[in-house]
Formats: sequence, structure tokens, C-alpha cells
Amino acid sequence: MSKYTMTNNTATNAMVGSRSWIGGLFHRTSTKRNNDKFVDYPLSPVEEERLQRLQERVQVPYDDTRPEHQEALRALWVCSFPNVSLEGLISDQWKDMGWQGPNPSTDFRGCGFISLENLLFFARKYPASFHRLLLKKEGIRATWEYPFAVAGINISYMLIQMLDLDSEKPRCLPGANFVKLLGENEEAFDILYCISFEMMDAQWLAMHASYMDFNDVLNATRIQLERELSLEDINRIQDLPAFNLL
Repeated sequence: MSKYTMTNNTATNAMVGSRSWIGGLFHRTSTKRNNDKFVDYPLSPVEEERLQRLQERVQVPYDDTRPEHQEALRALWVCSFPNVSLEGLISDQWKDMGWQGPNPSTDFRGCGFISLENLLFFARKYPASFHRLLLKKEGIRATWEYPFAVAGINISYMLIQMLDLDSEKPRCLPGANFVKLLGENEEAFDILYCISFEMMDAQWLAMHASYMDFNDVLNATRIQLERELSLEDINRIQDLPAFNLL
């Protein structure tokens, strides 16, 4: 049995049943904050080019018929469980990574291919941190843990909303400051994703959270990220206080 299988009816319905768990989180975390300040600022040529490339990535849906998307999913499995052979792109094995069912492609509908790219980047760039969170190696854990992979998709979506990446250019202060980080390092979004995952897990432990508290944990993570991205002395992604979590 998968470690994410629930016996309680309420918890089970929260995860499956019309994808209500993932869809509900997307809806609740996409709300604009009242204290967002509208800012306008010029973009350097490098910032403009990198922001456009990132926005193009955000628009790419996951397509399970595209070989490069299939290969990325297989690569994620190899990075996650290098000593376990994958039976197929549709397999109950995927539940052990925290997907909602045997076919991960159905979970990507909420955020697209970039959410898979984020997970794969995390696994390759910071493998020790990735496996520590995947396998829940630290802290006193709840009986009902958050499913790792689906949590990752929600973090990708939260960042896209928080940084206002669906607009021509971000108008909120955290988003505007992020573009500066992107100009300094084109991997800034992917690294911020890794930082956010670490922050979310730290919040999870600090709040003694369990399965149904995930939305509150994600909101707390967003608030902390907004604070750090609003600091005046942040010139590089490495300057974020939470970078030290990696």
C-alpha cells in the first residue's frame, strides 16, 4: 500500500474525487493580496528577455505524447528512486512519490510542464535536500503527511501567482524584485522553487501540521516569501535569508 493512501473518508475525498485537493489549493492560493503595491519599473534588456522566456515556460502544458515530456518524467523517477526500476509512465509506483494516482500526467493539468521542470531541477541541483523532503527524513511527522509531488505542483502554481507571471510584467513589489534576481541569474525561478519547498516543509513542521492543514501552511510560506522578496538589500537569489535552508 502506498504511504499516501488514506483510510479516512474525508481525507481520501480531499485528495481524489474530481482532483478536489489540488484544484482547491490552486483556487485558494491564487487570490491577490490586499497589501500588494502596484509598482512600475523599467526592465533591462537582459531582464526583459529572461522574463519573457520564463513566461513562455509557464504557458507550456504537460503533454504525455511528447517524447521530451515523457523523458523528463522518467528522469524524475530515476533521480527520486535510483535503485528502483520504473514499471511504466502509468504505474501505482508513482503514488510512492506523492502523485494522486498511477498517472502523474493528470496532476500536471493544474500547472503545466514547468511544475515537472521544477521538481526535476530540485532533484538534480540539490539532491540531498530533495531526498530529505521526499522521504520525510527530518522532524516529528504527522500520520497524514502531505503528498510530496502534488505539494510540489502547488508550490509552482503559488509562485506563478505570487510573482504575477501571468501579466506582461509583475506589478507587485515581490514580483518586481524577483525580476531583478532573474536578470542576475536565469535559474532564479527554479532556485526560488527549491527554497520555497524547503520553507514550506519547515512551516509544516513548525505548525505541527497534518494533511488537511496544507493550505494554511502554503499560505504561511507565501507570506514569508513575499516578505523576503520585499527586502531592500536583495540583489541575488542567494541573498534571500531562506536560501540557507538549501
